[in-house]
Amino acid sequence: MGALHDGHLELIKAARKLSDTVVVSIFVNPLQFDNKEDLAKYPRDLEGDKAKALQAGASYVWAPTFEEIYPESSSAQSGDGIARLSAGALGSLFEGASRPGHFDGMLTVVHRLFETVRPKYAIFGEKDLQQLHIVKNWVRQSGYPVEIIAVPIIREPDGLAMSSRNVRLSPSGRVAAVVLSRALATGDRAMMHHVLANETEFTLDYAEIIDPESFQIATPATKEPYAIVAGWINGVRLIDNMRVPALLTQALTEEKES
Repeated sequence: MGALHDGHLELIKAARKLSDTVVVSIFVNPLQFDNKEDLAKYPRDLEGDKAKALQAGASYVWAPTFEEIYPESSSAQSGDGIARLSAGALGSLFEGASRPGHFDGMLTVVHRLFETVRPKYAIFGEKDLQQLHIVKNWVRQSGYPVEIIAVPIIREPDGLAMSSRNVRLSPSGRVAAVVLSRALATGDRAMMHHVLANETEFTLDYAEIIDPESFQIATPATKEPYAIVAGWINGVRLIDNMRVPALLTQALTEEKES
């Protein structure tokens, strides 16, 4: 959705390794926002984005209008008349529970972008882990002819996951935001909640250890559990995730079996 940072540029570089032709779409999708104020505040820098994308290896930057993506809608504010795809049960968990309709809107616009560009590959970042798996599930179930490629999270030197929303943080909020990655690194639900509770500028939404395929709470049988977290600092919603290290996974299994 624009406001490109180094994490986005890694997606472009990964795409360039797969193809000589790389299309970058930039579109702030109203269907993904249940809060009009959040939509209005979403950072935008189209000219800067174009320069960054082309320098990173993009062949084309496509920044369509709302009318180009949703010609059937009578209103960009309400999205009336748009037939939305369903993200299914996975779309109602965690981010979907906190942001009703978000994943339906995301999947709808992804489908429109795919239909226009017809890519062989589509590159998604792992930072939006739930989004990534929803798209993968939809492609698998629908048989849509595209291969989804995932690229790892790019972090600031202090561990904060790069995000377009980070620019909206105050100086103290930016310092406080590192609590997300510190909490995730514990790999333990109770410790995550303890670390997060000690940061007064952070308001927790959720912090769990999950199976990334189903987004159900992880069990000893979960092969590659992930820690996920979401909340607010300065009214800015932040999300992050981290794979639970193998040693911690083994300890979790042994603890539940003992």
